[in-house]
Amino acid sequence: MGRDEIYERLNEVFRDVFDDDTISVNDQTTADDIEDWDSLEHINLMVEVEYAFGIKFNMGEINKMKNVGELVDIIQKRV
Repeated sequence: MGRDEIYERLNEVFRDVFDDDTISVNDQTTADDIEDWDSLEHINLMVEVEYAFGIKFNMGEINKMKNVGELVDIIQKRV
């Protein structure tokens, strides 16, 4: 699966989780860039991303991610 396709799905997930149809994520997007992205929403987001891509993250991966680009790298390796 290519990065563009991953981003298409991720944008849908982010828009659903944060209930904001204007969200468009990129490699540099972080929690600081999205108003409601706090620790609780991060958990919800990771669960929804896992469901959308049929994968499971381990705690180390989740803790290590610094931006959406790193999330995409992990997804790309798994699907």
